[in-house]
Amino acid sequence: MNAALGRHDHDTRVDFVVELAGRLHAYGTTAHRLEGAVMAVSTKLGLECGAWSNPTGMILSFGEVGHGRRDTVRVVRLSPGETDLYKLCEVDRVAEAVMAGELDLEAGHAALRALDRPGSWRGKAIAIFAFGLSAAAVAGLWRLPWLDIATAGATGLLLGVLDWATRDRPRLKEASDAIAAMFAGMIAVLVATYIGALNLNTVIISSLIVLMPGMSLTNAVNELTNQNLVSGTARFAGAMTTILKLAIGMMVALTAADMIGMQPEVRALRPQSDWVEAMALLLGTYAFAVLFRTDRRNYPLVMLSAATGYLISKIAGDAWDNTVGIFLAALAMTAAGNAYARWFNRPGALVRLPGIIMLVPGSASLRGLLAVVQNQSMEAGQEALVAALNILLALVAGLLFGNILIPTRRNL
Repeated sequence: MNAALGRHDHDTRVDFVVELAGRLHAYGTTAHRLEGAVMAVSTKLGLECGAWSNPTGMILSFGEVGHGRRDTVRVVRLSPGETDLYKLCEVDRVAEAVMAGELDLEAGHAALRALDRPGSWRGKAIAIFAFGLSAAAVAGLWRLPWLDIATAGATGLLLGVLDWATRDRPRLKEASDAIAAMFAGMIAVLVATYIGALNLNTVIISSLIVLMPGMSLTNAVNELTNQNLVSGTARFAGAMTTILKLAIGMMVALTAADMIGMQPEVRALRPQSDWVEAMALLLGTYAFAVLFRTDRRNYPLVMLSAATGYLISKIAGDAWDNTVGIFLAALAMTAAGNAYARWFNRPGALVRLPGIIMLVPGSASLRGLLAVVQNQSMEAGQEALVAALNILLALVAGLLFGNILIPTRRNL
């Protein structure tokens, strides 16, 4: 234990660890990484900590090292976290500075609370723009026609505005996914009816890409494999509920269109050339850097990580099999993230999370569920659901073996 830190009273040290744990949870840290980080910091502060985390709360018990008892218990109710790489890096920096004695606990606590300052209007506007850009980029990566790309991008932009408008309204927030999917479906139907034919379901799914819980599904299974059974189960249930809400919203729009006699023109066409896919990859990596709330100086790293993961999966998938490509990409990016954390003493999440974001199975899961509902047959969506399962298994296998290839030395 750092002697300077040991001079602080028990409650001050506990308060700092609880604040740190809450921040890690809020910024999207998985249960096993959060618990490992909290216990490591507690040990440095001369505390024994038992940490238990789930997507909506934490239980932390504390005692002095060597006393054999934990007399202090904190139960914290929290909302599910969202990935924020800038604030995650700041929390990591503050924790490192406190453990090294460069900051005392009061200054460290104040630095953590300072992260609550509201974002600027410019940042909010860029985030809304990133909704539309990511939707258009995904449509481009899928080589959809220009009308499809434009429709997805415009719809994504409107959904970004909707997300901003409902973020601080709890009564709308719980239904926001279904509302967003309903809007996306209605816009796609209107375009396909009165302007031109679309790859209808694919356009809707690409416009909803930011809302897809693919990362949550991956984190859930990852937590289960790390024996965080309660957290993994809860996160998996939450992700599946999000997929259900998105499917409900889409079906409301499509059913309403059918009831009023609208006949959208549907086609299956993917005509774009390689340069469109390359441009979409560049724009998509930028959009995800914005959506991950990355510090601008880290944009090149995050964009390079996202592009590398995608290219590994594509090249290996073309050579062997799509599942093999996803496995190799997840393995490579997990190992690269661990190496980055070791060599640069910064969160490996800067490399690991962007590296797998384009691989997660959210869109495949929604496509499978939508096919089941539209056709009222399990067989209709079986292929897409099996594909989603294969993606999920390949991703988790890559994460597991990536940690074996280059073991993590830092929990973040």
